[in-house]
Amino acid sequence: MTHDDERFLLRAIELAAEAREGGDPPFGSLLVGPDGDVLAEERNSTVTGGDITAHPELKLARWAARELTPEAAAATTMYTSCQPCGMCTGAIERSFLGRVVFALSTEQLTGLKPPATAAGPRLEGPALYDKAQVPVQGYYV
Repeated sequence: MTHDDERFLLRAIELAAEAREGGDPPFGSLLVGPDGDVLAEERNSTVTGGDITAHPELKLARWAARELTPEAAAATTMYTSCQPCGMCTGAIERSFLGRVVFALSTEQLTGLKPPATAAGPRLEGPALYDKAQVPVQGYYV
């Protein structure tokens, strides 16, 4: 952890506090270029924006995919107040971001939240492999 890493993580934590003050869950992130310039900042806006996917990490990954070449994205670092969830991690991978530095781990965050009351969805599958593979086959070559 460098001095700059700490400075940018502190900014992500400030963004999380701003999100909470604004009525949203307390998560914040920023994207920093290789020269140390802040390229973009985001706060969680899932409540005020009425969009359950409005996580700051996802918003920054989408921004990077639109605005940066894959090579430029690979040279960036995302600083975020909490370890990205699975949805955000997938978007980060697909936008080719080079590095993610987070403050709270998922395990630490879970320890700060009340126990989950819902079991979550029941997933069933895989199924219909012969048919499902047809539109995918050859796409990733």
